[in-house]
Formats: sequence, C-alpha cells, structure tokens
Amino acid sequence: MGTPAKFAVTAAVLVAVGAAGWFGGRPAVERVVHDYILEHPEILPQAMEELRRREAAKALAGVRQTVETPFPGATLGNPNGAVTLVEFSDYACGYCRQSLPDVAKLIAQNPDLRIVVRELPIIGPQSPDASKMALAAAEQGKYAQFHDAMYQAGQVDGPTIEAVARKIGLDMDRARRIAASPTVEAEIGRNMELAQRLGFTGTPSFVVGDKLIPGAVGFDGLAEAVKAARGR
Repeated sequence: MGTPAKFAVTAAVLVAVGAAGWFGGRPAVERVVHDYILEHPEILPQAMEELRRREAAKALAGVRQTVETPFPGATLGNPNGAVTLVEFSDYACGYCRQSLPDVAKLIAQNPDLRIVVRELPIIGPQSPDASKMALAAAEQGKYAQFHDAMYQAGQVDGPTIEAVARKIGLDMDRARRIAASPTVEAEIGRNMELAQRLGFTGTPSFVVGDKLIPGAVGFDGLAEAVKAARGR
C-alpha cells in the first residue's frame, strides 16, 4: 500500500477510534485497534522497531557521552571519525573473533568511522588479564596491534598474553605497571557498569547511533546501523 493510501487508512482508523471512544468507550476503541492490526499486520515490525529505538534511547540517556568516550588510545578506525560505533568485547569470545573481518571491512568502507572498544572481560578466567594488557597497549599507542594479535592468537592465558605483548613491541615493565594501575581497574569496572545499564549480558555487543545491538549480527547488520547513525 502506498503512502497516500496508508495515510487515508490511518485517517479512517483515527476517525473510527474517535467515534468508538465517543459512543462505546474503551472496549470499542480496543476492538477497532485490534481489527486494524489484524487487517494491516505489516505495521507490527515498524511498531517493534520504534519500541526498540525508544528503549535504546532511554537506556542511553545520560550515559551516551561516557559510552562513546574511549579509554585513551582504545580505538580502531579513524580516531577522529564523525560516526562512532562502540563495541563491548572479550578476548575469550569466539563470536568477537568471528566479527573481526566484519569490523575490518566496516572500517575500510567508512573512513569517517571511529570504533570505540570497551573491554568487557566476562567470559574466561584470564579475560581480565588480557583486557588490562590491551589497555596498557593503548597507553603505549599500540592498541590496534594488540587487539588484532590477541584475537589471532586463539587462546587467552598468561603466556599467550605475554607473548602477544612482546610481539607487538610493548615496553613490558611499563605495560605491567599500567595494567595493574587503579586507572585501568576503574575502566574495567566502568565498562561492566555501562554494559549492565544498557542490558548487555554477552559479547560482542554494539552501540551505534540510537541502536543497541547485542550479539554478532554480521557485516550487513553493522553497516546498516552505521548508515542509520550517519543520517540521524
């Protein structure tokens, strides 16, 4: 049904609802709305999308700036990009690893895209150690190198974290000091609180524009969300 026809139907429904409300009260109004939905089920996906958008906006209210402000250096893509995508990730997460090519493709096709990575170490017993070393790498300007190399390593344990850190050329004494610092500890705690506030219970989870995206949705899903954020 085209837009003019939809408008006409909607107008007719509003008139019917008004009449029903005047003559029959709430039961009559509910019956008119019920019948309209049955006759036009195509409005349900639109309604659900609008509901999700409103719930996301409500969850982001008051914390968007915090969510989109990275730990210094913990970004991928264009650090000064006009569009921001936030990813909550864990190095022990297989789905995060599977998403790497999608994120890389997204960066390649969107030169104005900044990806803020929020370390959310919730899966493995040594996930926190990997996340802390990642932030130590960010402090030395080598976050992207550690991020990619750690996922490519395929496992998360003490020797692997150490090997990856040495491989990318970190100053290890400095890295260990930063990884154990209150600043890094506070960042991890903040990420946990933000994830809870946004309703994220797993990784990867994404925030872009007014969308909250739990789970690995693939390149097309992320690209569509980035496009929508650019136009908001």
